[in-house]
Amino acid sequence: MRRRSLLKAATAALVVSAIGHGAAFAANPVLKIGFVGVTSGPAAAWGISNQRSMETRADWINETGGYKIGDVTYDIEIVSFDDQKDPKRAIAGMEKMAQEGIHYVVGPNVDDGAAAVRPVAEKSGIIYFPYAFPKSLYVAPASNAILGMIANYQSGPAIYQYLKDKKGIKTIAFVAANESDPLSQRDGGIAAAEALGLKVVSANATYQVDTTDFTPVLTPVVQTQPDLLVLSGVSPANAPQLIRSARELGFQGLISTETAQDAQVLSEGAGELANGFISVGGASTAELASDTMKEFVDRYTKKFGEYNDESNTKVYALEYILETLKANPAAIDNVEEFKKTMDTFSAPNPFMKGDAQLSYVGTTSFGQRRQIAVPLVVNVYQDGKFETMFVAKVD
Repeated sequence: MRRRSLLKAATAALVVSAIGHGAAFAANPVLKIGFVGVTSGPAAAWGISNQRSMETRADWINETGGYKIGDVTYDIEIVSFDDQKDPKRAIAGMEKMAQEGIHYVVGPNVDDGAAAVRPVAEKSGIIYFPYAFPKSLYVAPASNAILGMIANYQSGPAIYQYLKDKKGIKTIAFVAANESDPLSQRDGGIAAAEALGLKVVSANATYQVDTTDFTPVLTPVVQTQPDLLVLSGVSPANAPQLIRSARELGFQGLISTETAQDAQVLSEGAGELANGFISVGGASTAELASDTMKEFVDRYTKKFGEYNDESNTKVYALEYILETLKANPAAIDNVEEFKKTMDTFSAPNPFMKGDAQLSYVGTTSFGQRRQIAVPLVVNVYQDGKFETMFVAKVD
């Protein structure tokens, strides 16, 4: 009996060993893609949307057999780092990516962080996709950063022109947090407004990001009675507070921003007072969304229990990275090959209906192709959700 039991045990061990070796043999090699961005604090919604979009898409790819680049099929692994909106931590995050041999990184989400990581990215051979607007990141001699969304100096003029033509606005006021990103966006907004012939009636109001009472900040601005109040570079956490304060002070004009927002945060923080708030939305609408985009939204929602409209834009960065690598497999570990491919790259856009294409743009703004082509979707918030105001394109 003892000998028979030993034989059974030995046979079972061989089977388990064979299964284990078979699984190991069958497993795809892993391609790591990094994310360095803010996932905590007032601006957390921006980075969380990035990370969740990447993880949802990577899980989907892996579930369906992996992603083929050249002769190799890879499983995709997302390596994430929360920079807490701190440039020093952003540098540490990018250094971590370099240490792990990662050549493609999504983020950071703000201007300071994106600028801070540039030396590490260029020294380490990393292409990164910031959600930050300084043109110096994308204009030669800079070449490793690729803008992952529509910039404020692209969306602002489009929004102001639309409101001037459709709503008859003539006067405009700006409020910004006392930080470099919002202040830069405010200055860009002022220049765009003046170029369109709008009268800027208030431009110097600022606040600290930890402000809880915005009444003293907004009172003199509201007294100028602008047709449009622009919340320059406003974070998702501060937006509902500012909107609520402005409305409670009696402001009845339009309110807008060039940053993406979170409908749930607006609903919880401002309720009906947020109705009519205009912001840049995700790069999709119900009319534009393909079946692939609809499935992405469904998978994201099931995975995380909620969905952020901004992920309609954030889903694109990983797709651009993988499709460009697919177009030139030599770029897997050589970002110079990636750069060579960008000028002529084109692939079907899986997230939009029709014959839309993925391509790199930005020549008008930067003199070189250092921006991903996503639609400029401008939303208006109404009763807990975003509705599309208009859609435009950026060259």
